[in-house]
Amino acid sequence: MFIENNLVMESLIDVLKILAIILPLLIFIAYLTYFERKVIGFMQLRKGPNVVGPFGLFQPFADGIKLLTKETIVPSNSNKFLFILSPIITFTLALIAWAVIPIDNDIVLSNINVGIMYIVAVSSLSVYGIIMAGWASNSRYAFLGSLRSAAQMISYEVSIGLIIINILITVGSLNLSEIVLAQKNVWYFLPHFPMFIVFFISTLAETNRAPFDLPEAEAELVAGYNVEYSSLSFGLFFLGEYGNMILMSSMTTILFLGGWLPPVDNEIFNLIPGFVWFFLKVSFLLFLFLWIRATLPRFRYDQLMRLGWKVFLPLSLFWVIITSSYVYFNNGNF
Repeated sequence: MFIENNLVMESLIDVLKILAIILPLLIFIAYLTYFERKVIGFMQLRKGPNVVGPFGLFQPFADGIKLLTKETIVPSNSNKFLFILSPIITFTLALIAWAVIPIDNDIVLSNINVGIMYIVAVSSLSVYGIIMAGWASNSRYAFLGSLRSAAQMISYEVSIGLIIINILITVGSLNLSEIVLAQKNVWYFLPHFPMFIVFFISTLAETNRAPFDLPEAEAELVAGYNVEYSSLSFGLFFLGEYGNMILMSSMTTILFLGGWLPPVDNEIFNLIPGFVWFFLKVSFLLFLFLWIRATLPRFRYDQLMRLGWKVFLPLSLFWVIITSSYVYFNNGNF
């Protein structure tokens, strides 16, 4: 009986830990949509949301209630099971990746030794939800959008993988917390600055964000792979996309910006909790996401693929050789 009670308590604690990650993440996602509309509004000399609540702060909740109360429309000729399943897969994969993200030195759900491999595996699975959505919709626009997205995500995942290899060679560990702690003296965006730029641009393509939003190009595809979706199913795609933005910004923070570590190790900066530093860095990268959307035009598809295969792939592969050679000739030290 004592053992059973312990198991129940451990399970309850695990559930509370999961909720402590998911609930703030969902609120962060909701207000990311608000800040995106505000930032783009200011950059275009508009006010953005300013009606629902003071300064429009309740607008995300109004949008959420609207999506929940809308009718769910399933096309008559679609594969109904896969049509409903695909947004669930997309949203679930955007959440489960957070199981290994260290927000602070001791704030992580599962501090496994192969955390980076877990992230790569989960992020590579996200393409399945999009492919299933495009095919199950039985719509040419949706299918073409899903094919574009799959090709784009797979193309830029190659460069992302090679860039991560550079960091792993530098640190000598697959543990995300150890990667952060290894940057105590210098953040890796300095020695790996070209890879930091390539990685950030690749995250834009990986999350289908402007100027790489070809899968959702309104001019030729109406809305891309989610054109047939409505109500809660569309909302899950929406949450999944913004959740992936936050996840990729968190990965950039962990790999290149020192995670929860302050910029300078002194008494004043050390007074600020580590998770606050983590939040500030992620917020800065998300602001860059929004800024880029407001300022840069959409790429042509051939330009997008050429950048991935003919520029980023050779550059990241060359940097692997440079990093490996440097570590080898310095007896494994970076």
